Amino acid sequence: MTANLSHSEPAGNITHVLLDADGVVQRLPGGWQVALAPVVPDPAALFARLARDEEACIRGEGPFRPVLASHLEALGVTTPAQEVYDAVWANIAVDRRVIELVGELRASGIGCHLATNQNPERAEYMRSGIGHDEVFDSSFYSCEIGLAKPDPAYFRHVLDALDATPAQVAFVDDSERNVQAARELGLAAEQWHTSDGITRLRELLAGRGMTL
Repeated sequence: MTANLSHSEPAGNITHVLLDADGVVQRLPGGWQVALAPVVPDPAALFARLARDEEACIRGEGPFRPVLASHLEALGVTTPAQEVYDAVWANIAVDRRVIELVGELRASGIGCHLATNQNPERAEYMRSGIGHDEVFDSSFYSCEIGLAKPDPAYFRHVLDALDATPAQVAFVDDSERNVQAARELGLAAEQWHTSDGITRLRELLAGRGMTL
């Protein structure tokens, strides 16, 4: 969904900023291991089993919760799948400092967009339950477009949707692999995690010519 807002003309070459979700805009309090520990005896075993199947869900090839339920059953976990899902995938803390920065960027005329790999259920929750649709100009959820980072096709899809050149788009992600893939296509990509502090993020954007 794209917000119909009137922006002033941005300074510099950057006209759009793409922000990853987990690790940049939001986080799981305590981390995945801590969140899973009370409901799953062996979190590492669950993640190992989920890896390939979850990637398919992230590309939009099917819902995630049935996949989670089947792997929990295979591991002999008696905790209901919905309870496990709520404890981890629906347990999201939004970084309000980043949301405030998004508002400043948009007010300066720069389009801000969410660029994230998510399964269908989580994407819907982030849109409506958390309200990210009200924060960003648009969102590019992997499950909705059938492509996931770091696939170059994902970034090309975003560039086409924004009608922008790589040099006009900044990208912030906590994954080195995703950042490198974006840089190879010419995007102004920077690696940053919420733990690095909002001052550092502002410095990185300023280094790309954005004045706030």
